[in-house]
Parts: sequence; C-alpha cells; structure tokens
Amino acid sequence: MDGIKVLLLDIEGTTSSIKFVHDAMFPYVVSHVRSFLEKHWHEAECQEDVQELRKLAQQDKEEGVEGVVSIPDKADDEETVRDSVASNVLWQMSSDRKSTALKQLQGHMWREAFSQGILKGHVYDDVVPVLQWWRANGGAIYIYSSGSVEAQKLLYGHSVQGNLLELLNGHFDTHIGVKLEAESYKKNCCKYYL
Repeated sequence: MDGIKVLLLDIEGTTSSIKFVHDAMFPYVVSHVRSFLEKHWHEAECQEDVQELRKLAQQDKEEGVEGVVSIPDKADDEETVRDSVASNVLWQMSSDRKSTALKQLQGHMWREAFSQGILKGHVYDDVVPVLQWWRANGGAIYIYSSGSVEAQKLLYGHSVQGNLLELLNGHFDTHIGVKLEAESYKKNCCKYYL
C-alpha cells in the first residue's frame, strides 16, 4: 500500500457500470416521477424536495438559464404544481444537470425502488475482492459521487453482490462541492480523512 491509506472512488465506470445508471436508474426516475410525486405529495420529505427544486428553478430563471422549467408556488393548483415539478426534473435530467435538488429527489425515488427489489445495484465482479483486500490491509474506502449519499448507500446496500456497505468508510456527494473542482477535494474530502 506504500503509504496510501485512503481510496476515494467514484461509482460510474469505477465500481459500477455507467450503463446501470443510465439504463436502469435514470429511466426508472423518468418513468415513475409523476406517480411518485402523486403518491408522496403530502409527505414532508417530498415537499422539502419540491421546495429545493422550486428554489433552484427560480435561481435558474434569474440567471437566465435557457429552457428552465419554472415551478409555481404551492398555493396554485396541486396537479399543476406536480406537473411542473415533474417537467422540471425531466428537463434537468435531459440537460444532464447534477444539482443537489435533483439528486435528492432521485435518491428518494431510488430508495423506494431498491427497497422493493425493483432495482439491484450493479457492481463489477472484481470490485468486491479488491475492496475486501484493501480493508483487510488497513485501508479506508470512501465514495465521492454526484449521486446523493442516500443513493450511493442504496446502490451498495442492495447490490447484485449483496450488502457492501460494511466495506465502505463513508460517502460524499455534491453537498461538499462539485466533483470537477479541485477545492471540493482539498477543502472537503481530504481535510477530514487524510
């Protein structure tokens, strides 16, 4: 291990196939977002997700983001608001946005799908033995992904190879910063664990 104590891994293309995310997880959200919102609309968690999406849509509008789908105030007709939220989510996904607000709602949707066995997280066959070896030799393993921490835990907790969470020391998502910015690593990930 030559002085290396910590592995900081991504999900897509590192431990799991990018195809799983794009061919299973994202399509699940696209096909279920409207029914999910309808089913959970009056729950506090769903309303918190809606509020975060609304705030982001307002910010996008103020910044002149092209194509932004606005979300009316909750005082408007409930069905209209739900349709606007769903349309905003689909717009963000089609634009490949990595907003925390979007990832949070997706994570809540995936929680339901994973817990019901509708989705099982893909993990490459060679990943588990490597993670086991690294941990057995005193190394720590963290995941840093644009997907929410909750979504990360769902993927590894309900994987095709079983529950892998015991092999991971922790998780990071966009709450600590954007993955493409060096400061996200220097000031956030590294200061706590290196």
